[in-house]
Amino acid sequence: MTKNFLAFILIALGIFLIDQNLKSLFLNGFRWDSDYISLILVFNKGVAFSMLSFLQEYLKYIQLGIFLLISIYLVYEKSVFMKYSLPIGILYGAGIGNLHDRFVHGGVVDYIFWHKWFNFAVFNFADVMIDIAVVWIIFLNFRKKSNA
Repeated sequence: MTKNFLAFILIALGIFLIDQNLKSLFLNGFRWDSDYISLILVFNKGVAFSMLSFLQEYLKYIQLGIFLLISIYLVYEKSVFMKYSLPIGILYGAGIGNLHDRFVHGGVVDYIFWHKWFNFAVFNFADVMIDIAVVWIIFLNFRKKSNA
């Protein structure tokens, strides 16, 4: 348990620090543009694809509540934490990074904009890490069931 918890903490902290350092580049004026992708500064007041932006200030408190409920669940369901501690660490680091943005900047700091052939939503490093962690958890879940 101790080894898993230490790995969880180190991964979460590492993802959070990388995320916040990348965002600080854009908050300090960094921009870049090409035919395919632009690195720009956007404050997303909603969740994915700006959904739920109508919730405005309440959204950060709703997300904080969900974060706390999941944390309580993981404390009581140690077996779940043990099985998925690495991807959960990625999820926590990225989630805390985006939640931190909401409290400090009033919205999530997004900066990667794909615009070749179609315009995709502006996103950030934490969003990519969340996607990777979710796919990892799904993979581990299906792999366990197919071996049973």
